Amino acid sequence: MKLLHPACCSCAIDVLLLRLFLCLAIFRTARCGMSHHHCNYYDKISPLSSPSILCKDPPISTSLSTTSPMLSGGSTVTSETNITVVSDENGVEVTAENDSNETEATLVDEEETDNVASEISITTSETSTDSTVTETEPADEATSVVEESVDISPVEKAKKKSIFRRNKKIDESGSAAKIAKKLKNRNSMNMKRKIVHVLFGVGFASLNHALPREYFKPFMLIVNTGNILVEVLRYKKGFGWMNKTIHLCLGSSIRKHEMEGKFLGSLYYFNGVTLSTFLYPKTATTLGIMQLALADPSASYFGRKTKDVYWSRIENGFFGLGRNKGVLGFLGGALVCFPFNYQTLTNAKWGPDGVPGGKRAILLASIALGVAGSFADLSVPTPALTLPPSFCGIKLPPLSVDDNFVVPVVSGWACMKIFNHLGWSHDLQLSNFW
Repeated sequence: MKLLHPACCSCAIDVLLLRLFLCLAIFRTARCGMSHHHCNYYDKISPLSSPSILCKDPPISTSLSTTSPMLSGGSTVTSETNITVVSDENGVEVTAENDSNETEATLVDEEETDNVASEISITTSETSTDSTVTETEPADEATSVVEESVDISPVEKAKKKSIFRRNKKIDESGSAAKIAKKLKNRNSMNMKRKIVHVLFGVGFASLNHALPREYFKPFMLIVNTGNILVEVLRYKKGFGWMNKTIHLCLGSSIRKHEMEGKFLGSLYYFNGVTLSTFLYPKTATTLGIMQLALADPSASYFGRKTKDVYWSRIENGFFGLGRNKGVLGFLGGALVCFPFNYQTLTNAKWGPDGVPGGKRAILLASIALGVAGSFADLSVPTPALTLPPSFCGIKLPPLSVDDNFVVPVVSGWACMKIFNHLGWSHDLQLSNFW
């Protein structure tokens, strides 16, 4: 029986190595399909970074060259196999070619066969079958594509750069984060905040009543502008002292979210008072600010106290208006405003002819003003409506519809309409002492 040629044994080993390499190549090329969800990330970065670009390995051509000596008989067999692995969106294609013409047998002396060593070389390149081992990593290509896709033009950078903050994580080591840990959230009753709210309202209403309009308007512009600058800067590096000063002055009346990236309620408060000052006459402005000072905190107080009275709760509201507010809170706010409005209008300087419509007109006006202020507070939903993150590619500030802004504006407008209905003059002067 003729024994198997030793060179055939060497070829069998080559075939095993060839199969192993094929399996590795197929696994390597198919891994993009197995982790396709990673490629979806680059779609969000740039249209250039699509899965078809990032997950496609370059075509690899592989040459397996084996030279094996003959242990007895002195023949040398050289075989070479070219393997091409190509991956695309439709799948994986593997091509293997065996060049049988390059197999040759050469007789050598048996004494020289002991000095011949077995040599196996696997060369990997993109297009050639050199003896140098070179492999192009697809990760390098993916990395370069990602780096190119992340590049943003100067115009886009200018659009994205904004002095305002939205959903920005506050530095945990900053002053604002440290102060926020000491504060209560908006679900707390926070009576100190309500007292501060009333004091600010009474103070602004008194200044508007006492000072001439040519002085009070510039004063409110300066106060409002300074407040806006503080809100823009206080979260930036180097301005942490502003948060410390605010906390020192207002203490626990600040809410937790107001030190976690949101604006202070004073921003809306001062803007509402300033706008009312420029829109309405002095009397309407004063009465509008006082509705803010009284109706807002009292409606909040009664609403929280009666939150378990299910029939008074407004869940979804009317197209969002009044969401999560309560009817009993609305009535409580209007009730608190009524005594002040009645006393203020009774003591106003009506002139020698007295009050047009008499006490009944004052009673109706007092109730109507309280209802207007409390209804303005009721109409603002909880949580508040917020501006979208951007508009036409331009980032917008995280402003919301706040009752501190809505109440004085709506109440001042309602005051003018009530005066028109009752035939009262807009220039009615209020008493110096309420």
